[in-house]
Amino acid sequence: MIGKSVRVVEAKNKSLVGIEGSIVDESKNTFTVETEKGRKKMLKEQISLETTCKGKKVVIDGRFLLKRPEERIKTKVSG
Repeated sequence: MIGKSVRVVEAKNKSLVGIEGSIVDESKNTFTVETEKGRKKMLKEQISLETTCKGKKVVIDGRFLLKRPEERIKTKVSG
């Protein structure tokens, strides 16, 4: 996910909704997004992100990303 442009579309903390930027760091539980106003760290389990994949906008529930990036590679996705 590092390098992806994202926008927060849902969040438990409503002040995070609408934040846009690029993911610059990721841990098991958090994303750090570089915005025009600086870096924002947010908990994956509390947000849904909109991004573009293969030219289409997709919304990703952060709870599905609660793994380290290197562990997520092994995860099978259906749908």
